[in-house]
Amino acid sequence: MPRPLRVLLIACACIAGVVALSVLVALYLLLQPDRFTKMLQAQANDAGLQLTLSSPASPTLFPRPALQLMGITLAARDNGLGTPNMPILLAANGRLVLPWHTLFGGPMVISRMQIDSPRVDLDALQAWLLNLPSQSAVVPDQIPRIATGVRIRNGSVVENNSQWLSDVSLDTGRLAPSQPFWINLSAKETDGTPLQLQISSVPSITSGALMLGNIVLHASDSNATALQLTGHARWQGAANASMELQGKFYEAGEGNYDAAISLSPAATDTPLLLRIKLLGKNNHVDLELPPLAMAQWWNQMANPQAPKLSSPPGNGEINMATLDVGKVHIEGLSIQTGNAVPASAGSVASPDQSAAPHPQ
Repeated sequence: MPRPLRVLLIACACIAGVVALSVLVALYLLLQPDRFTKMLQAQANDAGLQLTLSSPASPTLFPRPALQLMGITLAARDNGLGTPNMPILLAANGRLVLPWHTLFGGPMVISRMQIDSPRVDLDALQAWLLNLPSQSAVVPDQIPRIATGVRIRNGSVVENNSQWLSDVSLDTGRLAPSQPFWINLSAKETDGTPLQLQISSVPSITSGALMLGNIVLHASDSNATALQLTGHARWQGAANASMELQGKFYEAGEGNYDAAISLSPAATDTPLLLRIKLLGKNNHVDLELPPLAMAQWWNQMANPQAPKLSSPPGNGEINMATLDVGKVHIEGLSIQTGNAVPASAGSVASPDQSAAPHPQ
């Protein structure tokens, strides 16, 4: 090869390399990992949460722009007392895939979110929910957008430092206003029983309310137990929520139940109420429970310093011909609580003793 041509090729290669390197540096700077980290931390802070990472977010450009998050910790925001809060979620790592137009000044949109090996603590989650000020639970201005969904693998859920669910996997579809959105969740109980949950709905925000239309819920396990419900829900902030779900509950050996779950919003003299109804051949459940008070009661029961002998809040009755919970088998179970408890003989008003009988 003639020397002038060889020099020209070398020069072109050097120029191409410099251009490519410049493009990579420019894209790296456009990604601005601090910008997205601060955005996530700000959104967590608005919800009363604190997001921390074990190391700064690291950007990647190929095959698509993304941020690698290492050592994720999500906890309730510092209460100012100097005592750290128990983490609600711990995860080994996560990945946020971003669209190219976001890098060039477009809206901060997440194409896909992936989280590996998360650990969710139900006690810490419950404590955060109970201490959350009611005014902070407001409807967002718009539905957040996730172009291709969320993916979670190898998760676990613990309660009282004991594992409740393992091998948790979650996949979702695209999240966008007025578009069908689906969630598929699978997990295993402590005895290895596999669980499956599928939910789909159409989210939208109308007149300051979050609407979930066309809800379809299906839950099942390996013991041929399944729940199928359809309906709709509405949330206007804080405890102003309503829901209507109806369908069937199937239990092996017992057949189908008519099932209904409804949620009525809190009012001046009544709390948020959840009503559960199951009607089968030999079994009947009709319960009205205040979810917030129920969570507080459960928290007290789980606290070793709190008294144990207290009845749960709520009204209703449970009548079961048979009930199997783990290795425990119960027959002829009947429970009444709240207003459903029959009045005792001593509480019945006696006849007016001042009216003496007439002599015969």
